[in-house]
Amino acid sequence: VAMAATRRVMRAVRVFEFGGPEVLKLQSDVLVPVPKENQVLIKVHACGVNPVETYIRSGTYARKPALPYTPGSDVAGVIESVGEHVTAFKKGDRVFTLETLSGGYAEYAVAAVNRVFPLPDKLDFRQGAAIGVPYFTAYRALFQKGCAKAGESVLVHGASGGVGLAACQIARACGLKVLGTAGTEEGMNLILRNGAHQAFNHRDPNYTEGIKACTGPGGVDIIIEMLSNVNLDADLQLLSCAGRVMVVGCRGRIEINPRDTMSKESSIIGVSLFLATEEERRECATAVLDGIEAGWLKPVVGLEYPLEKVAKAHEDIIRSSGARGKMVLLL
Repeated sequence: VAMAATRRVMRAVRVFEFGGPEVLKLQSDVLVPVPKENQVLIKVHACGVNPVETYIRSGTYARKPALPYTPGSDVAGVIESVGEHVTAFKKGDRVFTLETLSGGYAEYAVAAVNRVFPLPDKLDFRQGAAIGVPYFTAYRALFQKGCAKAGESVLVHGASGGVGLAACQIARACGLKVLGTAGTEEGMNLILRNGAHQAFNHRDPNYTEGIKACTGPGGVDIIIEMLSNVNLDADLQLLSCAGRVMVVGCRGRIEINPRDTMSKESSIIGVSLFLATEEERRECATAVLDGIEAGWLKPVVGLEYPLEKVAKAHEDIIRSSGARGKMVLLL
């Protein structure tokens, strides 16, 4: 009992039932988790908000956490304490992670040590919270699943969000010809500053004609698709022979004609970071850390919210008229 009395409490967002953004409850009396062996406790400075967290919260996603839970995976902060057998980090180290065990929308979060990486001084905590899921997903989509090669062309559909900008930066650094789409003038300028050779406004009814004019009769080799329920049918018309669409995001059903894949022997490939093997995660991490060191990996932070406004953040990430970088919660 004496032990329990000394356990610290923290502010954390808790979800007790699946539903709309209003089910996100900020509580101030949540126990600070204790790191077990091969785990670390991070004092959270910033946490990224990913669209998938809204799907999980609504209860419509394939993966349902046990209730109650704290959402959030992309955390940046400082090591507060380490569990047994942890030698890679010590108290005070700046780190980022792409997966927490206790949930990232909180003042403290526990993570497995093999999911935690050093955050170089050249990036701030807001940027650190924008690395994990977006960059690992983009790298997985381009190379591990999409088999991208220097000299190929890639169209990033919805390029102004977290994963889209990551894909533009990585593809450009690796020698691909990068085309991107966004829904606003601001978004188009943003992607041009972050690796895209050309930008197209996907709200323009004839934007696919512009893409065809740019790629010529050969078509585009790879499409990184954030909204496949809207774009997949058109994507198949834009592909080259043996081209592939990487399905990174989807919010519903769509009708396509499978014959469109036969005429070009093209592929539609789903991407899920959740299914990456340990070896694949290590490969992603190496590429990402190299990119930070080389200076081409520069996370773009978009809208910022305090923890109190988490419901608004979840509303905005789905409803916003056009993404402009990675959405983060600040603690």
